[in-house]
Amino acid sequence: MVFLNGRFLPIEEANIPVLDRGFIFGDGVYELVPVYSRVPFRVDEHLGRLERSLAEVRIRNPYSRAQWREIIDSLIAQQPFEDQGVYFQVTRGVAKRDHAFPAGVEPTVFLMSNPLVNPPRELVENGAAAVTAIDNRWLRCDIKSISLLGNCLMRQISADSGAVETIMFRDGKLTEASASNVFIVSQGTIIGPQKSNLILPGITYDVVVEIARAQRTPLELREVTEAEVRSADEVWITSSSKEVLAIVMLDGKQVGSGKPGPLFRRIYQGYQEFKQTVMRQRKQTVAA
Repeated sequence: MVFLNGRFLPIEEANIPVLDRGFIFGDGVYELVPVYSRVPFRVDEHLGRLERSLAEVRIRNPYSRAQWREIIDSLIAQQPFEDQGVYFQVTRGVAKRDHAFPAGVEPTVFLMSNPLVNPPRELVENGAAAVTAIDNRWLRCDIKSISLLGNCLMRQISADSGAVETIMFRDGKLTEASASNVFIVSQGTIIGPQKSNLILPGITYDVVVEIARAQRTPLELREVTEAEVRSADEVWITSSSKEVLAIVMLDGKQVGSGKPGPLFRRIYQGYQEFKQTVMRQRKQTVAA
């Protein structure tokens, strides 16, 4: 079952007019909320980011936060799997093709949920490969827009190389990866780009920062040069689906020891403990 404009229905029956501005212009925003044991992960943070994206592109938010939560919970309950990825998007709606925003148009709201697929254990244990590219996307990467052609082109670079991600640089500085945030480790310090218009403000990024601070691990959020990335002891990518994943090969060259490093393992374990205590036990508490 999916949700479309106020109704739950089979995905085969979900239809959107061809003049929807999401189809014509990519005029919309989206979110993806991971769900563990049927409990949505940091749903308020995801809804807060959705609200910000909608405001930045001037699309009216069709629901209150309480209504969004009710829809998400209802969709989760109708799926047969415990761990899910709830995808939802809001477009400006249906109107004649004109670049200017139409007046009085109802936004189109679509939600679906699929099984949540995290990296396999072997990849977590052994690490993954990534490649690099120049970040040639637009300058509002902080908006979670459905206009993802630039990201798709970047991801395809890594797919063509048999790698899991493309890490991007703009003017010699690290921004992010095609569908992930990026951290490095240098001399025992975790370093990541600070939030700006050039990167998506990741929810998993925030969790990693919180875990690092709780563990009293040295952390710097600042500009990161390409040279620092290429000489780093560790490189990680983070996202809702990848969680925290070590990159051990970059452009065919070994990162650090060529194996997931000690700080990665510490943060990864902290993330798993966070999931277990905050998400899965919450379900048990509710059930009791």
